[in-house]
Amino acid sequence: MSDLGILALVVVLAFVAAMCLAVAVTRGAGDFMGFYRQKFTSNANQELSEMFIFMDSSQLFLLNLLVLILVPIGVHALFQLWVITAGVFVVLLIVPGAIWGRMRKKRLSKFEDQLPDIFMMLSSSLQAGASLNMALADVVKQSPVPASQEFGMLVKRMQLGVTLEDSLIELEKRIPLQSFIMASSAVRISREVGGNLVETIQSMAETLRRKKTMEGKIDSLTAQGRAQGTFMAMLPVALAVLLSFIEPEAMRKLYTTREGLMVLTVMVFMQIMGFVFIRKITSIDS
Repeated sequence: MSDLGILALVVVLAFVAAMCLAVAVTRGAGDFMGFYRQKFTSNANQELSEMFIFMDSSQLFLLNLLVLILVPIGVHALFQLWVITAGVFVVLLIVPGAIWGRMRKKRLSKFEDQLPDIFMMLSSSLQAGASLNMALADVVKQSPVPASQEFGMLVKRMQLGVTLEDSLIELEKRIPLQSFIMASSAVRISREVGGNLVETIQSMAETLRRKKTMEGKIDSLTAQGRAQGTFMAMLPVALAVLLSFIEPEAMRKLYTTREGLMVLTVMVFMQIMGFVFIRKITSIDS
């Protein structure tokens, strides 16, 4: 075979190998995108339905996909460093889960703040001669969200024939708050042993109100520590971005050289650990 034939054969084989690689990469990217879309939409549907937010999760996925594409492109055009671009992409993958968690935590906190008033309304309705079902229905009508939504589901379950005890256990799984589990357990035990339900609910209302007051004082005393922890965690990031604009050549060595990447990894790890430790110290279990 002549040299020209060998060269042609090499070119053909290289072209076939490149096409196979492109097909494999495309198929892998398609499989990953399908898996990510299924995971994102299922998590979004579950989290949103638990918070009584009804919207099309496919639109959220398209918005998230648009952010995943445009933001890394903009960051890479600004810094022209693959390390920063990859870091931003990984952070954007985590952001939706963090948003769901933040929304759920905020909703649970709001529900816990409403608990003392809810039990006080229950106690007042029962003292006025209403049955427990009627008292729960009044709570649904008079309470704001999310208490009206959660207790409305409780009332609907009871209307379908589910017992109060089983309905409360199901609600405890939806609202995994120590305060609510304690109050729900007190109500269920009082009904089982035949105790005075009005006194039980009224004492639980007073206990929850005192607990809320104590937690408010603790939050006030630890607010400065939490603010300092957040500020100290964000300060190095802000300085790194500022210095990247002021001295781009000097900062580029931190992102492109082996020694710089090692130092950057240690810095990021220490920053995360410091932030976690500060949050643990300032988070007092009441």
